[in-house]
Amino acid sequence: MRYLTFAACLALATPAIAQPVPFSNGWAEQRLQLFSSNDYSFGSDLGIVSEGSVSLAWTRVARGQWGARNAAWGWRVDQSVPATSLAQKGGDDRNVSVYFVFLPEASAAASEGANIRSLLGNDEVRIIQYAWGGNHARGQMIPSPYGPAGQGATIALRQAGTGAHSESVDLAADYARAFGGTPGALVGLAVSADSDDTNSVIRAALGAIDLR
Repeated sequence: MRYLTFAACLALATPAIAQPVPFSNGWAEQRLQLFSSNDYSFGSDLGIVSEGSVSLAWTRVARGQWGARNAAWGWRVDQSVPATSLAQKGGDDRNVSVYFVFLPEASAAASEGANIRSLLGNDEVRIIQYAWGGNHARGQMIPSPYGPAGQGATIALRQAGTGAHSESVDLAADYARAFGGTPGALVGLAVSADSDDTNSVIRAALGAIDLR
């Protein structure tokens, strides 16, 4: 099943800024469970259908964009999971999450060819995840219940539900709030939809991610 393109249905346009990352090339799906997979439609935008499933779409960030400290995108949800707690491991379904993967500058070049599983297994990696889903207040930071403590943080942007919105985030400020200090190199981006715990259906779309 394929989803209508984001450009055709999003009413709120994301302001144009430098260095957009479209979904037309360089993205791949990474399954998180052997028999569970979302349906991603890759193009200038990303269509997502998740039917009782979970997986990631991910890409490496070009070296020239490793220094990005802000990001913006537009997203739309037409069918939503129920509200969950994003702090609950194994019960944290959400419509869409956008992940920003950082490594220290000194380690980024050595890991340039690593896949997403290798990156997620690297103790030096730090991950900020912005989520549409759950029952949390906007801006609330939730430590990730997955992976080593202190490696990942979720920031709630939208509670579970439908609609169309544009977002603009300060990666440097959120990194400092989550981990302290300043971010290293932004080496990867990922997008997920998660409906397996509630056995529900997500229909969503995400516009190109603008980095600056």
